[in-house]
Amino acid sequence: MNNSARPRPVSIAIAALGGQGGGVLSNWIVDLAGNADHLAQYTSVPGVAQRTGTTIYYIEIFPKADTQGQAPVFALNPVPGNVDIVIAAEWMEAGRAIGRGFVTQDTTTLIASTHRVYSITEKSAMGEGITDASFVQEAARESARRLVHFDMMKAAQDTGSVISAVLFGALAGSKALPFEKSAFEETISRSGIAVETNLAGFKEGYRLAGMRGEGAPDTAAPSEEKTPPEERPLGRQIRQTFPNPCHDILQAGLIRTLDYQDEAYGTAYLEQMENILALDDDTRHHRLTQETGRHLALWMTYEDTIRVADLKIREKRFTHIAQETGATRTQVVHVVDYVHPRVEEICDTLPAPFGRFIMSAPKLKNWLGRRLKKGRRIKTSKLSGFLLFAMIASLRRWRRGTYRYGIEHGRILAWLARIKETAGRDYDLAVEIAACQRLVKGYGDTHARGLKNFNLIMEALDAAQPDNTNAALVRRLRDAALADEAGAALQSELEFLSVAPAA
Repeated sequence: MNNSARPRPVSIAIAALGGQGGGVLSNWIVDLAGNADHLAQYTSVPGVAQRTGTTIYYIEIFPKADTQGQAPVFALNPVPGNVDIVIAAEWMEAGRAIGRGFVTQDTTTLIASTHRVYSITEKSAMGEGITDASFVQEAARESARRLVHFDMMKAAQDTGSVISAVLFGALAGSKALPFEKSAFEETISRSGIAVETNLAGFKEGYRLAGMRGEGAPDTAAPSEEKTPPEERPLGRQIRQTFPNPCHDILQAGLIRTLDYQDEAYGTAYLEQMENILALDDDTRHHRLTQETGRHLALWMTYEDTIRVADLKIREKRFTHIAQETGATRTQVVHVVDYVHPRVEEICDTLPAPFGRFIMSAPKLKNWLGRRLKKGRRIKTSKLSGFLLFAMIASLRRWRRGTYRYGIEHGRILAWLARIKETAGRDYDLAVEIAACQRLVKGYGDTHARGLKNFNLIMEALDAAQPDNTNAALVRRLRDAALADEAGAALQSELEFLSVAPAA
């Protein structure tokens, strides 16, 4: 008997992160099949990914009419090379499915959201830790029989829905299952949960699947704010003063500094960048202006308690948390933030004279430290917690008078002075010095480690003999500093190159 002639189940593998509704989506598919006179089974295998935990849901569907009086035997797990539909709720999960062999050109329809959910290692990397996901695009086109991909998280946010509803709509729009659109919609209605919003998300997913089934994904990370309108003076100043290659970076830097402080702060940012531009030229593609513009904006928007408090009470944060938890509009989501400020963070926010006094008084500093050694859990969603963070965030107007501002402002000016002094004699070295700011990030111990490494590299540069290899030296030391948190790689390089600063 030719076994290949026997009908086989339709197999569906779903890769979803915790909170993305993979179980809800699976139940919808099983319910859809059951009400269309099909047998269906689904299993789930939880994993421990470096985000919120990836789970593989596996479903097999078989028409009752083809059973010939014998119940089919369903598999419990997806088998590489034998999956008809793969649904990935995040772009890198699509890449993982391809790597596991679940996506094949002969059989598989790949339905994937192009948004990213960054892993812990990506977010905690000392330097630029975000994985380049562009390779997934090529692999998906080469591996899948049909590819349906777009930013489904954005579609969910635009409709006030959840990503599982958009995925369900994209599945319907792909026509990979033998069911009518109305059957999918009836499935959502039968669930009786957030029917209106889930149907809105479903319809948007269905529409986009039809429009962009073979379109290119929008994999660029979304900017935190919109580019300032052209009529705004500072936006016009960038376009009128700086060359085209610098516009995008300086616009992003301006947006960031305006959001962090105020218009005067954004003006100060552009004034410093005009000084750098005077040292640059077209023949070098304005690399110095671009590199300094990127990192000056980052340094000027250093993370202090004022900034952290401000970010914690933003409306879009609460909206994002509600969406991640799958809460409906009628459900209340409580947010509890764990905070553990050190004496240094408290002093950073104080007026400069007070902060300086406490930091220079060991007994007082230790006394405060003992009272701050226990962390606090703040219910940000409660009025008391919200008002506490709002009060701290309101100190932004006095930030220029704080202890931390004076320290950071001095460091920034010294860094810019070094770049300017170097640019005239060694352009490539000046670019590398500008790029070293990427070491100084975060807050607390992370910031202290990065600043220490930055200073070690600058001291090593001062100790080295000036020649045309200094740019390569700084790049090598910076890469070593980013290799590990303990600084062992950097220390090893300093000793090997014999440019370690004197103890």
